Amino acid sequence: MLDILKLDVFQDKLKVLKKNQKSIKYSIEIENIQLEITKKKIKNINLRICHPEGQVRISAPLNSSQERIIKFVISKLEWIKKQKSQIQNHPARKPERFLDNEIHYFRGQPYKLKILINNREMFVKLIDQQIILNLPRNSGTEKKRFVLNDWYYEQLKSLIPPLIEKWEKILNVNVSSFHIRTMKTRWGSCTPKTRRVRFNLELAKSPPETLEYIVVHELVHLIEPSHNNRFKSLMDRFYPNWRICKKNLYSYEIN
Repeated sequence: MLDILKLDVFQDKLKVLKKNQKSIKYSIEIENIQLEITKKKIKNINLRICHPEGQVRISAPLNSSQERIIKFVISKLEWIKKQKSQIQNHPARKPERFLDNEIHYFRGQPYKLKILINNREMFVKLIDQQIILNLPRNSGTEKKRFVLNDWYYEQLKSLIPPLIEKWEKILNVNVSSFHIRTMKTRWGSCTPKTRRVRFNLELAKSPPETLEYIVVHELVHLIEPSHNNRFKSLMDRFYPNWRICKKNLYSYEIN
């Protein structure tokens, strides 16, 4: 293993950035990827790819050995490379002005916006890495936002039911209804008593695995309403990468 890694694994080579009773911070390099390691009082090793430059940050229990951390990183290495590449190759999200060539996301992929102005019906189409937005003349920013969000709504409305059906069978639960809403602080919510679930409209812009993570998260609440150890255990059992999805999804701001 070590012959393919560039590691500062010996104590005299570790760059200790901060050390106190609660945490230890240092950095290592694996296959030309710089990793920021933080050991602190937690139970599990967690991984996060951060915006805007794709920094890789690992948090691990204080008693974790260097070997354990390295093995964890190696097991996630291909995924780390993929995520870093996506972040570095895709422009950072900026406030939406709905102008030609502005970047908008769908299913985790960036698309350039193309505005067409005429008196025909309003529509949105996905063509050749572009989101085509057809509007009447004198359509302002809010009109553009409304039409594009309506398209996102229809896309999400068709993407969610197959995931709900899939996970209802796996989890042996039943959803009475689902709703798509604009939410400022949540990606989803669930009312176990009525078995109703709600999803943030912004999920239409997220990668498929993060949408599925939120669906699983909310349906698991039909079994365990709180975020206690039982809930986490169920998530570990049925969707093992849920912590990675959570870290990366919550690194985005909700518009």
